[in-house]
Amino acid sequence: MEGLLAQRPELQGAIIATGLTRPFLVYLKVAMFGAGFMGFPIFATQIWLFVAPGLYRSEKRALLPFLLATPVLFVSGAAIAYYFVFPVAWKFFLSYFSAGGESGALAIKPQIDVNDYLGLVMKLLFAFGLTFEVPVLLTLLARVGIVSSRGLAKARRYAYVGMFVVAAVLAPPDVYSQCALAVLLVILYEISIFVARLIEPKKPAEV
Repeated sequence: MEGLLAQRPELQGAIIATGLTRPFLVYLKVAMFGAGFMGFPIFATQIWLFVAPGLYRSEKRALLPFLLATPVLFVSGAAIAYYFVFPVAWKFFLSYFSAGGESGALAIKPQIDVNDYLGLVMKLLFAFGLTFEVPVLLTLLARVGIVSSRGLAKARRYAYVGMFVVAAVLAPPDVYSQCALAVLLVILYEISIFVARLIEPKKPAEV
């Protein structure tokens, strides 16, 4: 938990616990989150070892890149949220607190519950991590012929609207976080179209 706060000096002294058991439960959540994050490669490997014997060699070669890309992309998305989105989002929210003064402004001092802070951090990490799985999902669907690059391109306008809606739901209620998530979704969608065009099954030429 200290690692999450060490990189956020603007929050030092503002984190509080509103219950006797709250710090213990927070450490328990952090431990569970870390265990799930670190144990995912092992879990995914066991699933692969169970499924792989029933696949043809060509199917193994087709699925293996997606399995390798999944954790890499998830970590990349979480890292972007942690190092680039968090500082701006925290600065935005803290700007609404005030120390008061001679002008008669109401003094609002930040006292942030540690459980709420951890919940927001985990929500953003998962949101950006799962966002980076969009290319894996769409290219896998294109690889098996469920979707096509042409269909994805035609649905681009509707997909963009849906991405901004998803960003508004998953991201905190500040413009920067929502736009950052939406823009990343748009970029990843375009990358998915390009990759799908390369790997989708080719239609036989008409005679």
